[in-house]
Amino acid sequence: MSADTPPRLPSTFNRLAWSNLAAQSAEQIALAAAPIVAVLVLGVGEGQTGLLQTALTLPFILFAIPAGLLADRVSRRWVMAGSEALRAAALAAILLLLWLGAMTLPLLALLGFIAVCGTVAYSVAAPALVPSLVTSQQLPAANARIELARTVAFASGPALGGVLVGWVGAAPAFGFAAALSAIAVVLLAGLYEPARQPVPRRHPMQDIKEGAAFVMHHALLRPVFITQFIFNTASFLLLAVFVPYAVRHLGLSATGVGTTLAMYGVGMVVGALFATRVMKRLAFGTVIGLGPVTGFVAATVMALTTWFPTPLLAGLGFFLLGVGPILWVISTTTLRQSVTPPSLLGRVSAINIMSYGARPLGSALGAIVGGLYGAEACLYLAAAIFAAQALVILMSPAVSLTRQPDMVGEPARC
Repeated sequence: MSADTPPRLPSTFNRLAWSNLAAQSAEQIALAAAPIVAVLVLGVGEGQTGLLQTALTLPFILFAIPAGLLADRVSRRWVMAGSEALRAAALAAILLLLWLGAMTLPLLALLGFIAVCGTVAYSVAAPALVPSLVTSQQLPAANARIELARTVAFASGPALGGVLVGWVGAAPAFGFAAALSAIAVVLLAGLYEPARQPVPRRHPMQDIKEGAAFVMHHALLRPVFITQFIFNTASFLLLAVFVPYAVRHLGLSATGVGTTLAMYGVGMVVGALFATRVMKRLAFGTVIGLGPVTGFVAATVMALTTWFPTPLLAGLGFFLLGVGPILWVISTTTLRQSVTPPSLLGRVSAINIMSYGARPLGSALGAIVGGLYGAEACLYLAAAIFAAQALVILMSPAVSLTRQPDMVGEPARC
C-alpha cells in the first residue's frame, strides 16, 4: 500500500459513515425547505422567517451539553439512533400537517426545533463514537470521511431541498428528508459498538463541570476552543453582510450571489477530499494552523474587493474559507479524540459544539456595524477578527505538534 492510499476503514465504521451521509442530507434538505414553506405556503414575512431561523438554531445552545452528558452515560449508538428517529418523526409530522393543510408557523417552528434537537444529539455523539470503531492511525481518514459526507450534504442539500419543493411540492420534500433519517436509523441499529466501562453516577452538574474543566485546563484544547469561537464570530459577521454588499458593491445578480456563495461548499469538499493526503505530508500541528491562517487570508481577500470590486476575488475568498477550515475541523477533531479519555468524549464534543453560540454574535455584529458604518467596515472588522483567531492558535503549543498525539486511556480512579 502506497503512502497516498487511504487506510481501509472497518465495515462497522462504514455503516456509521453512510448513516452520517443520510442524516446530514436529511438535515440540510429540511433546513432549506422550512423557510421556503414558511414564505410560499404560509405567506410569512422577513421578521417571522427570522423567528423561524432562531427556533432552528436554539437547540445547539440549549441541548449540546445535555446531549454530551447523555452520550457519556449510555450507548452512543443508541443516542444517535434515538435522536435520528426523533428527527424522522418530526419531519413526518410536518409532512402529515402539510398534506392535511393544517400547518401553521408555530407548528413548523416547534417541529423544526424538535428535528434540530435530533441533529444536536447526533452531532455530539458521532465524534465520541468514532474512536471506538477505528484505530488511532485511522482517525484522520475516518474524520475526513465524516466531514466529506457533511460537506457534500452542506453543499448540495439546500439546492436539493429547493428543487424538491419547486418540482414536487413541500410535503414530498419533507417526506424525502424523513425517509433519509429513517435510513440512518436502520444503519445505526445494525452497528456494533464496543462495550465501555461503566461510569459512576454523579450529579449531572458534576459531570458537566468535569467536561468543561478538562477543555479549559488542557493546554491543547483550550486554544482550539477559543480559536473556534472567534472564527465562528468572524465568519458569521462576514456572511451577515455579504449578500447586500455583493449586490450593491460588486453588482452581482441573484444567480451571481448564489454562484459566489457556492464556492464555499466547493472549497469544503476539496479540503475534505485531500485532507488525508495533506495530513500525511505535513506535521500535525502545521495542519491545525492551516485552517485559521487560511481563514485570515480568505477574509483579507474579501476585504480587497472594496478596492478591486470583482466577483472573482469574492469567489476565491469563499473557496479559501471552505478549504482551509475543513482541514481545521478534521485535524482538531482528531486531536480532541486523541487526548480526551473515552468517558469524557461526549461532553468534550458538546463543548466544541457550544462554540457555535458565537454565530448569533457574529450576525449581530454585522447588523450593528453594517447599519452604522456600512458593509465595507464589516469586511475590515472580519479580517481583524480572523487575524486574532490565527494569532491565538499560532501562539499555542498545538501548532508545534509533529504528529498526532497517542490515544489516552482512562485516568486512574482513587
